Amino acid sequence: MIQTPYYLIDAARLMENMRRIDHVRQHSGAKVLLALKCFATWSVFDLMREHMDGTTSSSLYEVRLGREKFGGETHAYSVAYADHEIDEVVSCADKIIFNSLGQLARHAPRAQGLPVGLRLNPGISSSSFDLADPARPFSRLGESDPARIAQVLDRISGFMIHNNCENRDFARFDAMLGEIESRFGALLSRVRWVSLGGGIHFTGEGYPLDDFCARLRAFSDKYGVQVYLEPGEAAITDSASLEVSVLDTAYNGKHVAVVDASIEAHMLDLLIYRLEARVAPNAGPHRCLVYGKSCLAGDVFGEFDFPQPLAVGQRLSIRDAAGYTMVKKNWFNGLTMPAIVVRDPDGTERVVRQFGYHDYVDSLS
Repeated sequence: MIQTPYYLIDAARLMENMRRIDHVRQHSGAKVLLALKCFATWSVFDLMREHMDGTTSSSLYEVRLGREKFGGETHAYSVAYADHEIDEVVSCADKIIFNSLGQLARHAPRAQGLPVGLRLNPGISSSSFDLADPARPFSRLGESDPARIAQVLDRISGFMIHNNCENRDFARFDAMLGEIESRFGALLSRVRWVSLGGGIHFTGEGYPLDDFCARLRAFSDKYGVQVYLEPGEAAITDSASLEVSVLDTAYNGKHVAVVDASIEAHMLDLLIYRLEARVAPNAGPHRCLVYGKSCLAGDVFGEFDFPQPLAVGQRLSIRDAAGYTMVKKNWFNGLTMPAIVVRDPDGTERVVRQFGYHDYVDSLS
């Protein structure tokens, strides 16, 4: 039995998302790029690359990882490139997208030979979290003035628009895309490609895939552009879990349990967005508050219902532990870093990476 804690990637569940992505590629004509900021566990890229067209990045290291480990098209984007890294970014990229007109003016001359894009900010988004809202007041994420953008159309070949965030509502996506067309339509028809970014939960159960595909194809045909999508969560939704063990139990007005992992160190987005983890099954007469083992008082996975009282040594599976987990894991408290395990389609579980004390030491100085 593999020692907890570990991230368990389920290849069969991952392939369910890939099949939906295949459907979108086939029926919409869109190209689909994996957003490495969400998921960059390259040990399963061999399962994904046949179903996706490449990767999109947010930094030098991500674009290099996409080039070296995934292949296909490698799109480079960053909120701001430093002078000392732009040449290496260019050497790894098939397209480079600048966040601002200032970055375009500063760095585009060093990207000769690459298709160049510019990020647009339409001023609308689907985000319910101010922290993640690219259209929040005074946002630095993209350009929004059509008149200023029109002045550089001779220097770019495409746009990137990333304004969705965990958007499960096709009608909302459709309406926002309509607003984008009404504001930037005259510009869209003058470029060759448009990325609509990520945050569109089109692999979710019940999402109207055919309507989505038709909308993308109509957009592509209307403006004569190649459409790109950049899914992160949509590519890996519910394809991994964080496997943990109960270390201690107590009653302090509520039944509580401490497990051998931490939201601060191993599922940081739960803490950042004040979310509760998902545990399945979450049903039964025994309610328990599940804590992580760090010293942070608010290190709480959530309160769940179990068929039996939790006991020391019992194993739990924390669901949805693929997106924004392994890319954000950290060494807070010097806690044991979860291993990375893959469950193959035949049910075999294999450890693909373990971390130890020397990894912790080498992360510091």
